[in-house]
Amino acid sequence: MTLPSGRNYAVELHVSAERVSQIRRIVAAHLRHWNLELHIQPVCRGVEELLTNVHRHVGDDNRCVVELRWTGRHLTVSVADNGPPMPRLASAGGGGLAAVARLCDSWGTCGTPDGKVVWFTRRVADAHHSPLVPCPPVPGVGDAKGQPEPAPAPAPAPSAASPVPVAVPVLV
Repeated sequence: MTLPSGRNYAVELHVSAERVSQIRRIVAAHLRHWNLELHIQPVCRGVEELLTNVHRHVGDDNRCVVELRWTGRHLTVSVADNGPPMPRLASAGGGGLAAVARLCDSWGTCGTPDGKVVWFTRRVADAHHSPLVPCPPVPGVGDAKGQPEPAPAPAPAPSAASPVPVAVPVLV
């Protein structure tokens, strides 16, 4: 599949604490340009976490590549670095990959000959074809089962000509 022009962005950098905030602003600018304003906060937070992990675990001034790719349905953000240790999901601190996992629909890691790539995706619709307000949830099967059935029509009153049924208790 060929992506429309302007739907892919990559930047190579030497990661440092100062560069993290710069890349965050660049990512936000690209998302605004692509009319994806609703995703700026979670995507920028995810990029910040990944770059901070590179800075913290791989070290200062290591080369990494940040890439954004939007297919019109999914936005994929990846950070490739030249550090050998593969990241682990450690939810104790609430940051790092645990924070990324909370912000996205899917994420993963992949070893490369030069290091690794860590990526995450978000389902993203084209802003021109989707409303800026949240859509109501689609009713599921459980919702349909929870609806009460209409009450049956009242039975006609018995007439004098018809016998009235009497309930007889059953002894067990």
